[in-house]
Amino acid sequence: MGRNCVSYLRVSGASQIDGDGFTRQRQAIERYCKGNELRIVGEFQDAGVSGTNELCDRDGLQALIERIAGNHVRVVVVENASRLARDLMIQETILDQFRKLGVTVLGADGTDLTVSDDNPTLVLIRQILGAVAQFDKACTVAKLKTARARIRNRGERCDGRKPFGDREGEAETLERIKQLRRKPRGAQRLTFEQVADKLNREKRPTRAGGAWTKGSVHAICKRLELA
Repeated sequence: MGRNCVSYLRVSGASQIDGDGFTRQRQAIERYCKGNELRIVGEFQDAGVSGTNELCDRDGLQALIERIAGNHVRVVVVENASRLARDLMIQETILDQFRKLGVTVLGADGTDLTVSDDNPTLVLIRQILGAVAQFDKACTVAKLKTARARIRNRGERCDGRKPFGDREGEAETLERIKQLRRKPRGAQRLTFEQVADKLNREKRPTRAGGAWTKGSVHAICKRLELA
């Protein structure tokens, strides 16, 4: 059956969570384990977590360390070094934690990421790969920043949380808010609190499923220039 191991997967962006990020990593790890007589007995994930985050900011990685500290699994498999971290110093810090636990971290690309420091050639290879991952991350960030600036210059929205009304089922409520805030001829316009009360009486949910408040209505109306 071979040795037992656990796998670690990480994606940094929301698009990767919904895309094939986890699937690609899982398939690469499974292929590697099958060819190297390793049996996966657990999988740990960090979704939407940057590769520059420290160990303390990763629930999945912390859970993995707690798991291996309490049993006899001493092998962790990742797709490659960048899944642990794209920052070289953070990568080395995380790997040092595994070394102290007597754990071997293997990349599905065939790299032993926890190779002993008494083998300078392999250490150099590992650190070069880490530096390349860090450089690649910096290039990606720069490209995305330029692309976002270009999109914003066209007056289009390119990032951040989607405003209320953009998600399925919200358009009708958004139109109702617009309708309620329009000033009727010869009468006072409803206050934000009055609009919130009407929405709640009509049982129209907020995005989070709670009750409407004066503040939540005001935020939407301010964006729509109805404040």
